[in-house]
Amino acid sequence: MVTGFQGRGFRVRDDVFPGGLLLSPLRALAWDHAPAVDALTVAALGDFIDLEPLPEFLLLGTGAGLRQPPRAFVRVLEARGIGVEAMDSRAAARAWGVLRAEERWIVGALLPL
Repeated sequence: MVTGFQGRGFRVRDDVFPGGLLLSPLRALAWDHAPAVDALTVAALGDFIDLEPLPEFLLLGTGAGLRQPPRAFVRVLEARGIGVEAMDSRAAARAWGVLRAEERWIVGALLPL
């Protein structure tokens, strides 16, 4: 669960992630080389979304404001059966906590604030 914000980054438990953050039900990782929203590709996520079972959707935090990800990025994930929900990163961090409390099997990719 994201417990706070610090500068442009995120706090998860006692760890601070000064850049982007990748979240799954199993782990939280620094996303140090997070691209700009316009340059997002599935490759930029690495193997992070390769979970069993596949996540229901990717909760995408697009930084300080809501921006739509590239349509090609969304299409690739949807073709794999993974939806994409975009919102600003603060809203995505809050939504993450609510959705995980409901035990939803999701992943999150939060771009820096």
